[in-house]
Amino acid sequence: KLAEIRCSPSRLRLARMAMEKEKQHWDMIPKRQGLYDPSNEKDACGVGAVMDMKQNASRKILTDACDMVVRMTHRGAKQANENDGDGVGILISMPDDFFRSSCPFELPPASEYGVGNFFLPQQTDVREDCIKLIARLARKFGLTVVGSRMPLPVNSKVLGPYAQATEPYIAQIFMAEQDDGVMMESEVSDAATKRAKTARKSKRSQEKGSVSLGNLPLETKLFLVRRAIALRARQVFVCSLSSRTINYKGQFKPDQLFEYYLDLKSPTCTAYLAVVHSRFSTNSFPSWNRAHPFRRIAHNGEINTLEGNRNQIKAREALMHHAESFGDLNLEMFFPVDEDIGSDSALLDNVVELLLAGGNRDLAEVIMMVIPEAWQNAENMEPEKRAFYKYQSCLMEPWDGPALVAFTDGLQFGATLDRNGLRPGRFYITTDQRLILASEVGVVDVPDEQVSYKGRLRPGKMLLVDFKEGRMIEDTELKMRYATARPYAEYLADHSIDIKARLAEAPEETRLLEDLLDEDIAAPVDYKVIQHRILPLLKYFNYTYEKMEMLVAPMVKEGHEPLGSMGQDMPLACLSRLPRMPFDYFSQLFAQATNPPIDPIREANVMSLVCPIGPERNLLEPAPESCRRIFLDEPILCQRRFNAVLELEADGFPRAVLDMTYPLTEGNSRARRADRAISGRSLIKERLDQICKEAEAAISVDGAAILILSHRRAGEDRIPLNSLLAVGALHQHLIAAKLRTHVAIIVEAADAYEVHHFCLLLGFGADAVFPYLCYLSLLRIRGCDYPLDKRIENFRHAAQFSILKVMSKMGISCLQSYKGAQLFQAIGLGKDVIERCFAGCKWVLNGVGFDILAQDMLEFHNQAYPARGPLPPLVDVDVEELDDFGEYHFRSIADSEIHMNTPDVIYKMQEAARENSTEAYKLFAEWQNKITEQTEIRGQLEFNVDAVDAIPIEEVEPASEIVKRFCTGAVSFGSISDEAHRAMALAMNRVGGKSNTGEGGEDPMRFKPLHEGTMEAGAATWEIFEGDSVRSKIKQVASGRFGVTAEYVANADELQIKLAQGAKPGEGGELPGYKVIGAIATTRNATPGVGLISPPPHHDMYSIEDVAQLIMDLKNANTAARISVKLVARIGIGVIASGVVKGKADHLTISGMSGGTGAAKWSSIKHCGLPWEIGLAETHQTLVLNGLRDRVTLQTDGQVRTGRDIVMAMLLGAEEIAMSTAPLITLGCIMMRKCHLNTCPVGVATQDPELRKKFTGQPQHLINYLFLVAEEAREIMASLGIRKVTEIIGRTDLLRPKAHLKDNPKMADLDFSDLLKPAWTMESGISVAKGTPLYCCMPQDHELAHVLDQKLLTKATAALEDGEKVLVPKQPIKNVDRSVGGIVSCEVIRKYGPKGLPDNTIHIKFQGSSGQSFGNFLAPGITFELEGDANDYIGKALSGGIIVVYKPSKSPFKSSEALIAG
Repeated sequence: KLAEIRCSPSRLRLARMAMEKEKQHWDMIPKRQGLYDPSNEKDACGVGAVMDMKQNASRKILTDACDMVVRMTHRGAKQANENDGDGVGILISMPDDFFRSSCPFELPPASEYGVGNFFLPQQTDVREDCIKLIARLARKFGLTVVGSRMPLPVNSKVLGPYAQATEPYIAQIFMAEQDDGVMMESEVSDAATKRAKTARKSKRSQEKGSVSLGNLPLETKLFLVRRAIALRARQVFVCSLSSRTINYKGQFKPDQLFEYYLDLKSPTCTAYLAVVHSRFSTNSFPSWNRAHPFRRIAHNGEINTLEGNRNQIKAREALMHHAESFGDLNLEMFFPVDEDIGSDSALLDNVVELLLAGGNRDLAEVIMMVIPEAWQNAENMEPEKRAFYKYQSCLMEPWDGPALVAFTDGLQFGATLDRNGLRPGRFYITTDQRLILASEVGVVDVPDEQVSYKGRLRPGKMLLVDFKEGRMIEDTELKMRYATARPYAEYLADHSIDIKARLAEAPEETRLLEDLLDEDIAAPVDYKVIQHRILPLLKYFNYTYEKMEMLVAPMVKEGHEPLGSMGQDMPLACLSRLPRMPFDYFSQLFAQATNPPIDPIREANVMSLVCPIGPERNLLEPAPESCRRIFLDEPILCQRRFNAVLELEADGFPRAVLDMTYPLTEGNSRARRADRAISGRSLIKERLDQICKEAEAAISVDGAAILILSHRRAGEDRIPLNSLLAVGALHQHLIAAKLRTHVAIIVEAADAYEVHHFCLLLGFGADAVFPYLCYLSLLRIRGCDYPLDKRIENFRHAAQFSILKVMSKMGISCLQSYKGAQLFQAIGLGKDVIERCFAGCKWVLNGVGFDILAQDMLEFHNQAYPARGPLPPLVDVDVEELDDFGEYHFRSIADSEIHMNTPDVIYKMQEAARENSTEAYKLFAEWQNKITEQTEIRGQLEFNVDAVDAIPIEEVEPASEIVKRFCTGAVSFGSISDEAHRAMALAMNRVGGKSNTGEGGEDPMRFKPLHEGTMEAGAATWEIFEGDSVRSKIKQVASGRFGVTAEYVANADELQIKLAQGAKPGEGGELPGYKVIGAIATTRNATPGVGLISPPPHHDMYSIEDVAQLIMDLKNANTAARISVKLVARIGIGVIASGVVKGKADHLTISGMSGGTGAAKWSSIKHCGLPWEIGLAETHQTLVLNGLRDRVTLQTDGQVRTGRDIVMAMLLGAEEIAMSTAPLITLGCIMMRKCHLNTCPVGVATQDPELRKKFTGQPQHLINYLFLVAEEAREIMASLGIRKVTEIIGRTDLLRPKAHLKDNPKMADLDFSDLLKPAWTMESGISVAKGTPLYCCMPQDHELAHVLDQKLLTKATAALEDGEKVLVPKQPIKNVDRSVGGIVSCEVIRKYGPKGLPDNTIHIKFQGSSGQSFGNFLAPGITFELEGDANDYIGKALSGGIIVVYKPSKSPFKSSEALIAG
């Protein structure tokens, strides 16, 4: 183009600049907009490495690496455009000979120069400035640029359109030592140093003079240069800068990596080490710099504790002011450690790189510190190793989450798994001393006779290749080498304090009461007086009769948290007309799709509550005194543990008590309120500021090591601050002031008594909680003969197990990592509250601020200390009880919470359904919609009818078509009765909708069509028409449990992968033993009478590519079925949904937090998940932003009742609607909330034969209701000028907030602008054509035409058609052949039924390495014999087939000593 421009040189330069600007920045993650937040982005991947342990560089290492990454293409992902990948990279040992032949300049001797690939801007002027900056920073750190290859030879033609649009200018820059090795610190003027000087004002940062760099190793200098560039030049990204390794990466598909970088294609480019990585991102946005490997690690997994790790490393920066390995350098100029790339792996790499450069540690030791194995409960672990890990825990918390981490510094290569072993890592060792490690086997072809060993990484274990020694060092030898390097046990004995060893004798009850009350008690103890004394305080801190009876009492009596059922149907805290504690504005986060929850029961051995607390020391200079910390065995302190902490002052841990109250006069004074209103100040904020100042003074002046936030002064004349606000504000303030690592924070809280409260306090920064008032409240538990100390211990045991359960929802094993990780989401809290107290926490719907929270505390005060005269004569003060606000059960009194399900509404709904009455339905809908106004997000919105012209209703799509978009939710057979389950299936099949089996399996008898006649169902008789069916079209799958067989899967129109459940996301189901009887036990393949406590749904789904694999497995097992994935609404669900769609899901269900029939712990039902409105809107927006919306059908569910709800859901992005509770109500449910007790009085949710006889539901009742709902929806569509459902999907411009919200102070500031942002207006680097449909219209390509099963079908034709025996003697198989057996099994089941064929009718002998899910759903009569090895998920849902795997006959290793499957 430039050649065609005939103009002056200046105009030519302008033309060139214009062309360069067409290239966008290489990181095109969009800005935050609508509900989309780029910080929620996740990724997963395939990792591999191939090396010669003797350091013999060869071309074969690179060609094998190329094969490896290409054969793991399925572990990465394509973007919205098929030619764009999510990112691929390779890190190789330094190819010195190749560089010498390629560089037009002379290089210093090998290992005396460093080299790196740099991503630079395409704009010439900006790029030239960046190059000058790089050279200048190199000089400042004693290095010089000896030459460069600019631009690096690449082939841009292989790139997809997104990658081309963001392609950086890539330069390869070489650096070597200067002669003088002196840096003038006065020259260093980058922004990081300026920030450090301003923040610290330390002498060190202001001194002028020279800093000696001559003695620093070249690798250290290169690290310092790279850090300086990263903090100074945001336009530059350094892929790596080292004298030992070099990194080539970018926005590619795996087969594009070696085609793009011409260096890698060159026959003269050789290496002895290559580490590869293929990325699977949850988005479709180009991001060259997020591709792996990074400089030291390649990471497959997710760091669940990232926010806590980030806060902790930020706080530790104040202590890392000096390191011997960096000479006299002032390290503040290199902070913050976090370079804000937006990736968890990038931050981990930053930390590993810093700790390695800081000296005193090898790379393997660094990895052992950040990703330790489970040592706390490992009684058989070597004492030296336990001591090592315990010592290291004093320096850093675990970076917890599923992980396969490969790491190298060129001197060592290693790999490790997380403590749970939640990622695959398989390896070969060859006879010529090569090591081949990858996420799966078969990625590199190795002759069988050359394989000397096959193994896998195990949970928490590590392998290391030391290139100097030329061998692989196994885990025990390696770790004992580091564990015995120093006397860690002696360090711990001399310096650490174990609080458990300091406990005094258990006190008598009188003494215990005195300590809890903090006052003397006259003997004998009068418990009535004590209860009367604490009653106002209990009311003050929102203890209610209902919570004490339903939550606290079972924990005391039975030692575990109680179960509930039928979901959550009361208002969000930001919508409630009653005062609410700040605790109630938060919901627990949970894992789904991108990482797994773990099982706190079956995986208890890897979980731990043990934590070191108290002052930390310099992370870069470990010393014996580094473990001078306090080890707490439990976070919920009893009185003895609290006393033991108080007594540590004599051991050098001074304490300071900070009062969490303020005078009542401050809150009641009109003058003070007016003054604050004028100045814009807040009473709570003022007190929080005071507490933070007091804390800072206590640390800096008094040397306090323990801060105790206390409610002790709360009373009639002093208002308490909520402990969560105080903890959050103090924790954030101390991090910002870089003082958090100087102290422990303990909360002496009166307002904490629920599991959710404890988790919040720990999650936002508390080290321990002493709930003294909660312990006193246990005196009120009725029907319990335990003494108070026993009650307290039972309560603590239940609470602390439930804390583990909450941690496990996010896949977190260690409380040390959970603390401060902020794994919650806030809804309806004001931005000012979030920024002041919970910075970094996920939040949505800006709303309630400090003033409303202060007003709520005044209302609690008025409830506790009402202004009243003497009580009437018949009222006895001794029997005064706690208030009951109906938070769990409906109460028909004025001052109680509103519920979605009220008796009058239920009655009207049933009347409308039974009589098919339009009048009754309209009355029901009016009442229900009024309740929705006070309880749900959608109730705060209205239709923008003024902006459109109405149309006649006759022009609107008929109800008979709309009801086909309805389905019943996943309610399992077992949670409800067989009669109710069949009624829903029969009704949905008649209207053309779908019913869902839930995760309880389905009786095969239901697969057959029915004949005309009648059917008895409890007390009801159903009329059956010819061709009716009680088969559920949707079959749900949850980790292959509960009757999931080849037959079950083959009889589905839709297969739904349950990744989470609305009632209990992140948890498994609980079906009591008294419900596991008869047909239920048979259908679930379970033992009658034995309770079923499931692991979390798909807790064996380690990451997003595993979800993609299960989608492929199910599609192969039933090629005709639509594959659905069920997710639960949470902040960040949009990026998760995008990843699932990239994994080839056809359908997504976004379930709301309101739950359903499933039994779960009350803390999960009440405090987990978000309303579907938020999850659905975010999902729709993010899919549109990614250019993926037209590939998937969106569905939502959660307390959907009326036509208004239906249209609201469609406007927010749904094409289909699922309903569970409402259909059950039409069939007779009266919301007793006793589903888990098996005592349902109307036969809907019980397995009791006598109670089932009371079932009176008719399928026609449900059909009537669905058509009434559809007709209401049609009326609304007509008023909006909408003719078809496809025209209304995602049209948020037809919604607006209701004007009267401003009349309610609590809702006045709720901001719905993000929720209602039209998806088509969102901006990203991906061009979505105008007019692109906002609904599904492009089927997914599941790529079934080329799978191996298609060939097997041909070879097995005789068996499939005539039942003849077929033997395939030699069938080659590779790791890319996945889900083998699924299609063949499906054909067998469809023709021959669940019994399949006689044994060995189809016998196939495979040779090679099978891909994932070998023998997927293998049916009876099929035998798969594999000579070779198999990858993960072998034999998934094996359904009667036979799988045989054995080692190759030519392999020299012993079968008993090697691993060949799994």
